[in-house]
Amino acid sequence: MKLMFHAGQTPETKDVSVTKAIIAGWTGRDRAALEKHIRELEELGVARPASTPIYYRVAASRITTAPIIETTGEASSGEVEFVLAQWGGEMWVGVGSDHTDRQVETYNVTVSKQMCEKPVAAEFWRFADVAPHWDRLVMRSWIRENGERILYQEGSVAAMLDPLTLIEGYEGKRALDEGALMFCGTFAAKGGIRPANDFEYEIHDPVLGRTIRHFYRLEKLPVLG
Repeated sequence: MKLMFHAGQTPETKDVSVTKAIIAGWTGRDRAALEKHIRELEELGVARPASTPIYYRVAASRITTAPIIETTGEASSGEVEFVLAQWGGEMWVGVGSDHTDRQVETYNVTVSKQMCEKPVAAEFWRFADVAPHWDRLVMRSWIRENGERILYQEGSVAAMLDPLTLIEGYEGKRALDEGALMFCGTFAAKGGIRPANDFEYEIHDPVLGRTIRHFYRLEKLPVLG
């Protein structure tokens, strides 16, 4: 996978591999907001998690920077998340969408995560460069409904647990293994979770004045039984 890495003044493009992919769920710091998201999914028939946070493994091959992903049926949707990864002995932060089949999620969350590709933006920032002002970072997503671009999610990364705490909860140490990539949680959707053919998302750093964005479109495959 070819990615652009921002560290210092000059971005550098490198080919890297994802050898392990983890989806961290129910990662909210704010217990009230976390409960809101749990109830939001319960309305769709999704059972409460066994623990918070909880960590799901998905195939590393599901990570993609493609502008189009194929999905089965009409019941999947995206959600913006900050993404942590370890390459070249250094931790990096980017942004991705934990695209999930909501129908399958009602009876098996692990399978629902595995069914869909996980789009990520093709740019990453060095974590050390944003760590001093981490809680200032903002994430947003948009969908298109009835021809209009609609703000779907918005909030600060401060809504989620501290990155090193999240990593330690899975790895037992405060660093990811080389080649590992972790999705780190999301916000409730404005107006409720719902599918859309187009999904756009970003992470914004107001301190250093920069943004990483990505957009993808769904190509829906028929369900024939």
